[in-house]
Amino acid sequence: MLERKPARVETVIIGGGQAGLSVGHHLARRGRPFLILDANQRVGDAWRRRWDSLRLFTPARYDGLAGFPFPAPPHASPTKDQVADYLEAYATRFQLPVRTGVRVDRLTKADGGFLVTAGDRSWEAANVVVAMATFQVPRVPAFAPELDPGLLQLHAGSYRNPSQLREGGVLVVGAGNSGAEIALEVAGRQATWLAGKESGHVPFRIEGAAARYVFQPLLFRVIGHRVLTVDTPIGRRLRPRLLAHGAPLVRVKPRDLAAAGVRRVPRVVGVRDGRPLLADQRVLEVANVIWCTGFGPDFSWIDLPVFGDDPREPRHRRGVVADQPGLYFVGLSFLYAMSSGFLPGVDRDAEHVVQAIAAR
Repeated sequence: MLERKPARVETVIIGGGQAGLSVGHHLARRGRPFLILDANQRVGDAWRRRWDSLRLFTPARYDGLAGFPFPAPPHASPTKDQVADYLEAYATRFQLPVRTGVRVDRLTKADGGFLVTAGDRSWEAANVVVAMATFQVPRVPAFAPELDPGLLQLHAGSYRNPSQLREGGVLVVGAGNSGAEIALEVAGRQATWLAGKESGHVPFRIEGAAARYVFQPLLFRVIGHRVLTVDTPIGRRLRPRLLAHGAPLVRVKPRDLAAAGVRRVPRVVGVRDGRPLLADQRVLEVANVIWCTGFGPDFSWIDLPVFGDDPREPRHRRGVVADQPGLYFVGLSFLYAMSSGFLPGVDRDAEHVVQAIAAR
């Protein structure tokens, strides 16, 4: 069988979510040729697979990408399906060349550029933009397999709604925003415990009138977008903490959890007799565990010297990899600002990277 020759394209964008589509839009505006590769079967599928009741914290007026406002009332909190449909409509509206069902498994150097490989297909490109979020691989503790096989375990990435759970108590591990929202939902049907230390919370309702006109613009357009950046002392100081521990609770308040009957417990440290062992040495007799313990990146397919001591984060400056000309990243958490990993911030990062591509 003859080996298929790589196709040639000026820029390959890996990832067809909000980051990849935004990069594509800015390239298209400049008349530059490109191709977007995405592993999902439909644009927006990464959002469709999230749990059913998920809504954004950011109001719709801040959730639109360049050239296409989000089609919802300005103060509404879009659902995950609305976001998915918006991204699909965005790709259609601007006729962005997205090839779905294409999972890239290797990125290497080639003569004068890069070689992108996906199974038996490959592309040679002068520029490659890795437009993928930091959150790709579910993280669970190493001791999770030691739990009794009769106990149902789900990661937040696999949780959809309470109908998946078995009868009996539910332990939600991880007290961040995902854990708090899922625990609040599950507590309406089953006895629920929430394990972990809260990382603070917004002390007022984000949907209230005062928050709409004061807090939301201040947080989403000023603090998260312009103050907490890699260019400011406070941004550089808080960046490691925000990456390690996540944001404070935004929508759910501790009193909401208490009112719903969610019982707070210390973190889970191991397993005893097949059951979760808490830091205070209590053992919880539950039938379900939902791991809201986050996701990690997977850049194992990038065969380039762009990682230092931390394989989770490539070396870059605002997404531009200086020692690998033509390689860029968009969509990473706090790539430039706290807003970088969210719809309100990804477009600015995409435009910056496209300016660098055009300058070449």
